[in-house]
Amino acid sequence: PEDKKPEDWDKPELIPDPDAKKPDDWDDEEDGEWEPPMINNPEYKGEWKPKQIDNPAYKGEWIHPEIDNPDYVAEDALYKYDNIGNVGFEIWQVKSGTIFDNIIVTDDIKEAEEFAKETFDKTKVGEKKMKEKQDEEDRKKQEEEDKKKK
Repeated sequence: PEDKKPEDWDKPELIPDPDAKKPDDWDDEEDGEWEPPMINNPEYKGEWKPKQIDNPAYKGEWIHPEIDNPDYVAEDALYKYDNIGNVGFEIWQVKSGTIFDNIIVTDDIKEAEEFAKETFDKTKVGEKKMKEKQDEEDRKKQEEEDKKKK
């Protein structure tokens, strides 16, 4: 507690290199004021910290007492849901226009595959054609706008 920092302790970690010389082709107007490169200071002793002493009253890391809750009842089916009616997505996207439909939540691969055949497989070809048509229209619009700018 009575430990004090020595007066000669405050030496910088880095000092200008005393052997460095300003280059012959250095132009102060063009290159700015020349500063020598910095090197490690051999007199630097690190950050000063007072000596630590042991606390005679220290009893170790505190461990909270565990007390039984008399009202606690174990619930085996606490997180079991028979019917999930909603699904939420939080999505960040750069280009707007993304649409989600025909969502299924299951742990049965066969059920998911059947659902995909009934929904995705029936619409994917038409949706792809529609997307290609929209992209082509957007490309033509962009080309027209680019021509107007020139």
